[in-house]
Amino acid sequence: MCTPAELLPEPAPRLRDAFVDAGRALHLVGGSVRDCLLGRQVETRDLDFTTDARPPSIKRLVKRAGADSIFTVGEKFGTIGAVFGDMLVEITTYRSERYRPHSRKPEVEFGDSLLGDLSRRDFTINAMALDVQSGELTDPFSGRADLDARLVRAVGPPTERFSEDPLRLLRAVRFAVQLEFSIELATAAAVRDQAASLADISQERVAQELGKVLVAEGASEGIRMLCDLGLMAQIIPERLEMRGMRQDETRHHKDVFEHTLSVIDRSPPRSAVRWAALLHDIAKPRTRSVEAGEIHFFGHEALGERMTRKILTRMRLDRQTIERASLLVGMHQRANAYEPDWSDGAVRRFMRESGDGLDDLIALSAADVTSRRPDRIRAAARRVAALEARVARIRAAEDVAKITSPLDGDELMTLFGRPPGPWIKPIKERLLAAVIDGEIAPDDKAGASELARRTMQGLEPATAASAAAR
Repeated sequence: MCTPAELLPEPAPRLRDAFVDAGRALHLVGGSVRDCLLGRQVETRDLDFTTDARPPSIKRLVKRAGADSIFTVGEKFGTIGAVFGDMLVEITTYRSERYRPHSRKPEVEFGDSLLGDLSRRDFTINAMALDVQSGELTDPFSGRADLDARLVRAVGPPTERFSEDPLRLLRAVRFAVQLEFSIELATAAAVRDQAASLADISQERVAQELGKVLVAEGASEGIRMLCDLGLMAQIIPERLEMRGMRQDETRHHKDVFEHTLSVIDRSPPRSAVRWAALLHDIAKPRTRSVEAGEIHFFGHEALGERMTRKILTRMRLDRQTIERASLLVGMHQRANAYEPDWSDGAVRRFMRESGDGLDDLIALSAADVTSRRPDRIRAAARRVAALEARVARIRAAEDVAKITSPLDGDELMTLFGRPPGPWIKPIKERLLAAVIDGEIAPDDKAGASELARRTMQGLEPATAASAAAR
């Protein structure tokens, strides 16, 4: 059994004492209680409490307890935050929330009882409270029994809980995945019946929950649940087009949907990589063609990159994740196309195009190889390992991202005695390509000048024709 001592490292006991001395109740609630009962690691630097004190009293008591700072961003919802050293705590007045249908914002009313507060929580495993003074566990909805049974069960009638806040539909799946639990049958049925109400939730909140599912261990089961329960149709309906769509039998033994689930679990649990794994074949249903009895998906990477950017923008993810995931989708087959006869120049181009997403791209490409033939998987692993070795060797010798033309625009204008103009760009690009391919050294200005002259000779007829046309 958890005790407050286990969950309240110094200096948090001062907070406990301040509330007890003032005759106020104070209970630990939420994930810390649940995880402690499960024997999981508890993040004691971020704790949630509930109390019968109102926000003005909470502020006075946390100040009396010696908080380093107090923040009141959530005060209108009854929540006061406080920092004690490296510990963040949030203390919320007992609440009783009322939700308006199709509204994204709850109406908050303060309550007077712990039971009333717990009854408005989402799932039984989150509706337990630990008295910080006595260590007594309050568990009015048998949350501990559901922990033992490994079940996610709604508090009270599930239709009411989900009507109050449709985001709980997604949270049911998220908790099931993170804890490796099952969703209780009546709760799952309510999720399925009320899936369409997820449309009332902001895209940011939906993306946050889905992102937590994606980086969890066994994320593929979470994606499967979202599809089976009808939630994915409200989030990324394009994802459902993959289901049942077969690829060629010799190279892919799964349909696109099942293949994608395998790639998700085989990829590292980094946010952008998992989003890319989810969406890397999103365009296959729209690019599928059959020629001479063979199935092709010509251009699915390019279309997939555009679709990924559109989907993640629609979900309001941060720009960095959108750009990284879109890049990975657009280039996800490049690493698996590697052959030992690639020149160092080809590897440098690959490195420059993938930028700081290179390691993620290689990881995604390795995860993308799913086959019932072990020899095919081993061969793909060897290709990726060989490419990684080439990349490591080149990285050790030079910073590929900083490779530039040996001659800048000013030097080219001096060399040719010409004013600025569009003629400069193709020459600089040719010089840069020569450095990337190892034809000239980055600091070989003499060799670059000679190459620039030859390049200009090839450009001059086209430049003259263009001038005559104008």
